Amino acid sequence: MTIYELLSNSKNQLSLDIFSAKSKAAVEAELTEKNGRHYLKCLVRGKEVIAKPEEIIRQLWLHRLEHDFNYPVSRLAVEYPITFGRDSSKRADIVVFDFDRPTVPYIIVEVKQPTEKGGKDQLKSYCHATGAPLALWSDGLREVVWHRKNPNYFVIIPDLPTAQQTIEDIAGQQWTIGTLIEKEKQRETEGIKAHSLRQLIEDLEDEVLANAGVDVFEEVFKLIFTKLYDELACHRKWKGQRYLRFRNQNTSAQLKVAIQSLFDEAKAKWGGVFPDDEKIKLTPDHLQVCIGSLEEWKLFNSNLDVVDDAFEYLVNKSSKGEKGQYFTPRWVIDMCVKMLNPQEEETLIDTACGSAGFPVHSIFHVWKAILKDEGFTQSHLFTMDEKPTRCTEYAREKVFGIDFDEKSVRVARCLNLIAGDGETNVLHLNALDWKKWDETTRQEDWQDTYHEGWKKLRKLQTNKGDYRNFQFDVLMANPPFAGDIKQTDMLAPFDLAHKVNKDGSLGRLENAVGRDLLFIERNLDFLKPGGRMAVVLPQGRFNNSSDQRVREFIAERCRILAVVGLHPNTFKPHTGTKTSVIFVQKWNDDPKAGPLCKKVDDYNIFFATQRKESKDTSGDKIIAKYNDGTFMRDRHGHWVVQHDLFNHDGLTDDGIAEAFIEFGKKEELSFFV
Repeated sequence: MTIYELLSNSKNQLSLDIFSAKSKAAVEAELTEKNGRHYLKCLVRGKEVIAKPEEIIRQLWLHRLEHDFNYPVSRLAVEYPITFGRDSSKRADIVVFDFDRPTVPYIIVEVKQPTEKGGKDQLKSYCHATGAPLALWSDGLREVVWHRKNPNYFVIIPDLPTAQQTIEDIAGQQWTIGTLIEKEKQRETEGIKAHSLRQLIEDLEDEVLANAGVDVFEEVFKLIFTKLYDELACHRKWKGQRYLRFRNQNTSAQLKVAIQSLFDEAKAKWGGVFPDDEKIKLTPDHLQVCIGSLEEWKLFNSNLDVVDDAFEYLVNKSSKGEKGQYFTPRWVIDMCVKMLNPQEEETLIDTACGSAGFPVHSIFHVWKAILKDEGFTQSHLFTMDEKPTRCTEYAREKVFGIDFDEKSVRVARCLNLIAGDGETNVLHLNALDWKKWDETTRQEDWQDTYHEGWKKLRKLQTNKGDYRNFQFDVLMANPPFAGDIKQTDMLAPFDLAHKVNKDGSLGRLENAVGRDLLFIERNLDFLKPGGRMAVVLPQGRFNNSSDQRVREFIAERCRILAVVGLHPNTFKPHTGTKTSVIFVQKWNDDPKAGPLCKKVDDYNIFFATQRKESKDTSGDKIIAKYNDGTFMRDRHGHWVVQHDLFNHDGLTDDGIAEAFIEFGKKEELSFFV
């Protein structure tokens, strides 16, 4: 009797065409009969087994794996135990082990006798349990091959890779930026509750990274950094790259090598974010899950929303919250930028820059004007398209950021390096402790990273060698709210750190002074005469009787342009502190020193309060709606957050910013004339 007859009792009904003649002949040769029963010698076990229909299909697949796919018998196993918790009773029909890790399953095969349809879900569960990236189901007549992209996502691929091929060779379809756009559109069909990158990272942290034994911020930041580079390299065809490489297409060991190589290229292109010898520390298995989850997300878009949320979550969780500094919502930043109206020829700094929201959105504001001036159609701003030279020169030469939190600085540098086409002036310095800057900047490691930006910053000193006073045109910042400074050496240089004697002279030092108060004085030091500033402060600084001196200090040195009260939910879920933004311009009667802002005793001040909340009490964004109740998107397809701070490209009513611009023109403020 032949294997055909044992399978179907009819050679004409079963041709077994998916197997080569060599494989079929090899199995046929091992068929024997004893005492009326038929046996096969197992290729892997080396012993005779009863020739049941399912066993025949298994032996055919073992021979096909050896003959047609070139997997050595040493990499094959049968009846491989699969563990689910404490249960080890399940057995996989065939397992092909990984080349790099010979005890780890690479392919799991589930075989059935002809016409039996079950076992596919069981097969996928085996892949979940072992982490195997490939699964094959076959009944001898048909075969289906799946590539496991992540724990909940299997993709059918045309065939198994041979021992000499990678999964990528077979998975075949190369991805471009267009692929990511299509996948973005698919997510958008899910509506307002579609999964966000931030939620994805939270899920990865809970399910994968919590047990990975790594710094979550560091490893996720490396992946986002690498993916940003991959998207840009693909779009601009750097080194001839036509397709995306940030893909989960190979074994975990091969993927680790590929992604590390891509990360190394990104570090070489955008220096000063990671050390040159920095490695991805995730294990191959953990990395495979992360890449599979992140690969479909397009990080470049018009307004940074995609990466903003992710960075805000990572940095706040890592360090910022405990220091009382929180990421400023982008709608608040855009209001400040519109109201201060930075220009292409002006210098700008944020002295507590976090992820550089104020600098980056100021860059966007100036870029719009440049693109309009040069006759370009205004497209996405955080885009992969190359900008005119004027755009990159502005980002490289005029825009600066400082922060004392090293992780935030690296995020800020990452985004500014892209805007500045490989250059950035974001520096790791403590703005309040400038007396120690020489000590910091002499360190070799610091110089290696920040030298070029530091050289440009020093050119803006009022007096060479004096790090207290600078000549910036515009400053925007959201300094830390919480925490007092108690070190006398830091407090001593500040007027606001001293008590005031009856004769108006400065007296002895206070025991402790709030960080935000010191930042008010320090920020004014950074501005040239006529320079202007927007600073987020706790509402109490404007109301408390104990802060009367602070208000007098500001009024003596500046014209108070505006005070805008923000909604109490603005910084939720991190804090419910009520905040306001104060806008000022330093007095200046000398047109040679800077923009005119002649000192007067009586002048008008613009006051406004945000009425429409942008976040709910849980800190979730509230999306604006059209009159018909549908959620609002801008012309780039991004959700429009509800607020009354400014007109969102004609989609919403004029807001506080437009009212202030009208006020500024009537008052003949220098930056609106």
